[in-house]
Amino acid sequence: MPLVPLLPLFHSFNREHFEEQLTLGSRPIVSVRWSDGRLRKTAGFYRRSQRFGGSYRSEIVLSRPLLENLPQSATESTLCHEMIHAWIDLVLRVSEGHGANFHARMVAINTAQNRFQVSVRHKFPVSADSPKWWASCPSCGLRFPYKRLVRGAACRQCCNTYHGGSWHPSCLLSYHPASKEG
Repeated sequence: MPLVPLLPLFHSFNREHFEEQLTLGSRPIVSVRWSDGRLRKTAGFYRRSQRFGGSYRSEIVLSRPLLENLPQSATESTLCHEMIHAWIDLVLRVSEGHGANFHARMVAINTAQNRFQVSVRHKFPVSADSPKWWASCPSCGLRFPYKRLVRGAACRQCCNTYHGGSWHPSCLLSYHPASKEG
């Protein structure tokens, strides 16, 4: 399925679900674009970054590799999801991931239409990478796959069970390269 132009969808959703608050006049306050092909593990993201000189740049990027072979409803739900993040950041001026404001807007959008459903996590097919590391808990012996080393990580189950939910050095994970284990 060919990729749909994102800007017309953005303007349509902005009118339908965001009271045109994501534009100044006819100009979006956040840029919207397809990824260059490298975004393969997530369907999209919203980010605001500071430029040299102190100004901010906000953008929504959707994954070309992940969404190009899915129905248009996948693109629509992903774009709307990221627009909620932009709205919370740029309009409400709140620092929030998938909190109360996100859920309230998501429910309102899902109730107002039936073309797609916005969700917190997508269920699109993503190829799984093999872990580079295995982390082991010295207390319980459980193993966890990791893509990169995370210094100071401890076994959540043991910390919760034996230390009242607080991090404890006795639960510190030890890492072993995945290539050495079967």
